[in-house]
Amino acid sequence: MNKKDISNIDQRDQSMLRSHRILILITSLITLLPILIGILCWDRLPDTIATHFASDGTPNGFSSKTFTVVGIPAFIFAAHILCAFCTAIDPKHKNISLKMYRLVLMICPVCSLVCCAGIYGYALELSMADWLNSIFFMNLLLGIILFLIGNYLPKCHQNYTVGIKLPWTLANEDNWTCTHRFAGRLYAAAGILCILNAFLRLKWILPAVTAVILILPAAYSLSLYLRNRKNIG
Repeated sequence: MNKKDISNIDQRDQSMLRSHRILILITSLITLLPILIGILCWDRLPDTIATHFASDGTPNGFSSKTFTVVGIPAFIFAAHILCAFCTAIDPKHKNISLKMYRLVLMICPVCSLVCCAGIYGYALELSMADWLNSIFFMNLLLGIILFLIGNYLPKCHQNYTVGIKLPWTLANEDNWTCTHRFAGRLYAAAGILCILNAFLRLKWILPAVTAVILILPAAYSLSLYLRNRKNIG
């Protein structure tokens, strides 16, 4: 690749970041909003705060107040910037739809706010219903994200950042398309199940959903590859 080609790629990458700079700024501020909330509530927060919870909502992991208020949002913010940048510099980023890129930009801010609501709500002992705890928020958040991803996956074309990136999907566009259509339905169904589980509170749902969305799309893609190779042979 010569210098002219590299320059053209850099210009396209910068153009994608530039055209979304307002959205990136807004979502970045939203991601960091829990820091401001934590500072405003600093005197009311305990020195040690529960930041990890068991499947029944019982806290089983704790962090310092400073790490909870500053460290967690800062970590999510770093992930947000990394996702925004890596997606924009993808060699095939033109295949990533604008809706998918905007969805990528929305995931970390939503995660940050939901984590803030669950952790601060528990630490401040806010008067919420017994079922309205960190487990409820976690299931609800995961369900919404999976459902949105499921709706956008079938519209996602080959790229190296967003989607199900396997040797077989990256090597064959038909394999990519079929796998993402299958995975889209799977993710949407898994999302609905997680949203329902926010109220049902079944312990086996999250492990089962995680295993299914990780294993089945890969297995389906591999089966398409093997079938295609058999037909060619």
